[in-house]
Amino acid sequence: MSDDRKVCFVVMGFGKKTDYESGRTLDLDATYEAIIRPAVEDAGLRCIRADEVTHSGVIDLEMYEMLLRSDLVVADISTGNPNAIYELGVRHALCPNSTIVMKEDAGRLYFDLDHISTFQYRHLGEDIGAREAGRASRELRLLIEAALASGKPDSPVYTFLPRLRRPMLTEEEFDELVDEMEADQKRLADLIRQAETLAEESDHAGAAAAFHAANTLKPNDPFIVQQLALSTYKAAQPDHISALIEGIKIISALDPDQSNDPETRGITGAMYKRLWLATNQPGQLDMAIRHYRRGFEVRGDYYNGENLATCYDMRGAQQSNPDEALFDRMSARKTRESIVANLERLLRDPNSAERSDMKWIHATMANCLYALGDSDAAADHEKRFRDSDPAVWEIATFEEGRTHALATGAAYKGRQSNQ
Repeated sequence: MSDDRKVCFVVMGFGKKTDYESGRTLDLDATYEAIIRPAVEDAGLRCIRADEVTHSGVIDLEMYEMLLRSDLVVADISTGNPNAIYELGVRHALCPNSTIVMKEDAGRLYFDLDHISTFQYRHLGEDIGAREAGRASRELRLLIEAALASGKPDSPVYTFLPRLRRPMLTEEEFDELVDEMEADQKRLADLIRQAETLAEESDHAGAAAAFHAANTLKPNDPFIVQQLALSTYKAAQPDHISALIEGIKIISALDPDQSNDPETRGITGAMYKRLWLATNQPGQLDMAIRHYRRGFEVRGDYYNGENLATCYDMRGAQQSNPDEALFDRMSARKTRESIVANLERLLRDPNSAERSDMKWIHATMANCLYALGDSDAAADHEKRFRDSDPAVWEIATFEEGRTHALATGAAYKGRQSNQ
């Protein structure tokens, strides 16, 4: 049975991406799942996501066909995604109307887009709060209905060139193309959902297999590569060191040495840190510090920051030069103080309770405060972390950091008492 609904083509990034203008990482999948797709489907349209089309980053015939023929295009240009902005430009050139531009409110518009009407929404951390998702989805649905009913030009190309005529193609094969793209979208989304569920259940080998299959469908997508590397090293197969080396090989596709993506830097740093713990080769620890430090510098990312401080402590304990050891200890302390100050400001925000990463915020606060010697405040945050029903692997990760933080805090108090 054919589906005769109108087609909405969604142009946007995929997975977690960093907006370097605002210094934040956004979960664009959350935008799609919580705002865009519900709004589109509630308006009675089929929803096809451009970045889930398996064109391997090449703007090919199928993409141009969809940009020309779709009844509606929604383009989310958050994080300045170059593919999304280019595809928006192609749509504006091919079609005079029924194009909606949207972005996360903390990001800025690029070049000539600041005069185009833009729908805005708000992320809380990486994710979107339930109230904001509901508001944005409802308002986007109304905007979709208005755009389809209006018929007025929203393309700046057709606005400034009113005599320009939209190119037309025959209906041949378009329906088949939409069906194929919808099936590709579902297959990729199902694989990623399966992988994330397996990771939550601590089945890292299963998650790695699912992310590998997803990477075959959409090669070298940053989010998929990051999660494949993460699951691979956590699976520890055939052994711990081999898995770490394989994980580093996988993430090399993202050129981590030059990357400003905190997630890429953080996962790479984690693998080098674990290699150092397994091999005791100083160069591995220096590499971990290099990656964690850059990940922390980009946007004050607390995950990178906490691990950076831990690695400074570890290197300081290995230093034969007292001045170098003191430098590492002081760098660790300053990093933790900066993290605590940043997270305290965040926790004072009344909207912070809706953040999806609250468990990790409390885990990070606990371990930073333990290392700084404030055990009472740390214990309160530890309780909040444990009350959030963390997975087995999340508890293990926290407790690994807690053991080190307690030892660091005890050593600091010892040095203070000896002065």
